[in-house]
Amino acid sequence: MNLDLTWRLLKGGGRRGLLGTWLTLGAVAVATALLLFAVAANFAFGARAERTAWRNPVPAASGAVAVEASRYDFVRDRAITVIDLAALPGESPAPPPGLPRFPAPGEVWLSPALAALARELPAGELADRYPGPEGVLGDAALVHPGELVAVVGHAPDAPAMTAQRSEDWIIAKPPVKVASLAGEPSEDAEAYQVLSAIASVLMVVPLLVFGGAAARLTVARRDQRLAALRLVGATPGQVVAMTVAEAVIVALAGALVGTAVFALCVPLLAGIQMQGGPWFAGDLFPPPLVLAGVLVAVPLLVGLSAVAGLRRVVVSPLGVAKRETPPAMRFVRVLALIAVLAAFPMLSQNTSVTVVVVALALAFLCVNLAGPWVVGVIGRITAASARGPARLLAGRRLVDDPRSAWRTVSGVALTGFVAGFLGLLSPAAFDEGAAGPPALRVTAPAGQAEEVAGRARERLGAADVQATVKTAANGVVVATLHGTPGVAALDRARTALAGLVPGRTPTTKTDDQRFGIEVLADVRVGTIVVLSVSFLVAIASSGITATSSVLDRRQTYALLRLAGTPLETLDRARRAETLIPLAVMGGGAILVGAFCAIPFMIGGVNAVGMATLGGCVVLGFAGVIGAGALSRPLLRAVTADPAPRPD
Repeated sequence: MNLDLTWRLLKGGGRRGLLGTWLTLGAVAVATALLLFAVAANFAFGARAERTAWRNPVPAASGAVAVEASRYDFVRDRAITVIDLAALPGESPAPPPGLPRFPAPGEVWLSPALAALARELPAGELADRYPGPEGVLGDAALVHPGELVAVVGHAPDAPAMTAQRSEDWIIAKPPVKVASLAGEPSEDAEAYQVLSAIASVLMVVPLLVFGGAAARLTVARRDQRLAALRLVGATPGQVVAMTVAEAVIVALAGALVGTAVFALCVPLLAGIQMQGGPWFAGDLFPPPLVLAGVLVAVPLLVGLSAVAGLRRVVVSPLGVAKRETPPAMRFVRVLALIAVLAAFPMLSQNTSVTVVVVALALAFLCVNLAGPWVVGVIGRITAASARGPARLLAGRRLVDDPRSAWRTVSGVALTGFVAGFLGLLSPAAFDEGAAGPPALRVTAPAGQAEEVAGRARERLGAADVQATVKTAANGVVVATLHGTPGVAALDRARTALAGLVPGRTPTTKTDDQRFGIEVLADVRVGTIVVLSVSFLVAIASSGITATSSVLDRRQTYALLRLAGTPLETLDRARRAETLIPLAVMGGGAILVGAFCAIPFMIGGVNAVGMATLGGCVVLGFAGVIGAGALSRPLLRAVTADPAPRPD
């Protein structure tokens, strides 16, 4: 009975009533698609960490079967991960991921991208470093499709497996006896997972707020309809059941549409460059249970949000029918935000990730909780200081329904929080490498610097590379190339010096900074992605809620127009109703986000962060103004005919 009545009311709401339903469906679809992306990012980084765990060996307490070491090599300004493996005598270790068998001494296995590059470049620039490759690594061994990886087999007593290696990021890991190649996620893989978790909070909380707000679209129309049903005898249980049924039906349809949109966008999302390359598409699909959980959670959230707004309809349907102004909200909303912010100065860079994520989520939610109360205060100030009809109408509307006004600007306000937080944390760039010709450096074993320098001169001469070789302090041999050589000459020098000191790679100053440069680039990409998602939410929220607001108030707008109010005055009032709280709440949210970022800052504020913050402010205001302008034709349409509607 309730379901049948709900379906009839949905279909019988008239053309504009159906428009409100489509707005809700669209809002849920956008929220679901972006929510799946935010959730999938965590599983994608987790999949990468699991695939590369074998490169991070765990020393064997007993039962060692192999020796493993790793280092980085370079070609064409790209890093090559080199894994050196040796089976211990009498042992048959399981092969590493992506290989059909454990590599025998002298065997070389290359990733598809590295094998293709070795065929493309002259042998003296790359292929001579890895002669006679045995085969190609499978995807299970790679971080991303274009990664450059070489797996080299050795005898356990080979110099490469016995020579001492320094444990910096260039050399990666010294030789370690292992019981298996299972390994564990590396520190950098775990760091990316931490950053992904924080980024997810910055994206997911606004999405949940947006999804919950979707249930309150065209709320006035629905509340009027339900209040009328209560007055003619519907029970509170029937009202709640009809509300939940309507919200869940629309939300489920929106969630399915959003899931389809996400699936169609996965090939585009896979092109985002992180950790040196794009993604395997399979990494970006969340597990089936997670996908099913999202499809259940989104309609449930929308249904709960719809029910949460029914108190006035159930308790006082006559007040709703008479359009009485609801009682003002309590200041305790702001106290909750103040309490959360008071805890942030106690956080630090050493605080656990879980605590940081929870603190950020609470700050987000409290900004959303305090928003309507602040909007109500803004409305009273606006109405009291109004010097014209447009501002007076705007102020009265803000006072009358601060929740609706907050829904219109909440997207950009929460984006302001994200921009303020990330703006202060945007890292500065590394110093550029030293001017002049490149210089390759390698540390010689103790007491062998001159011998190593002599062999370097012979190798470079044989490769027709013009360079000056000198020994520096601490046994470092430096080969400085003459003139202004290009990347080809530098790669010939790298190939000539490959294996000069077993287990050590000759590197330039730029190579030494490459990992840090890559991390900074990834942080910037992550910042752009998070802000892009936030802006999509903000603009979609502003456009949908602005249109919904016109539908909610169409009778009021029509009667004001009939009473002689100019259309331009109504439009100015509508714009002021958005821009005034946007300026206050957007600026306040930016300050709150910046305040939350202070405990985690390294160094001072930099130009990149301030540029990011300034761009967010400009784009946020422009997006809201543009989205609001799209509903102006609807305002003109609803004021053209003030006749009552059946819905």
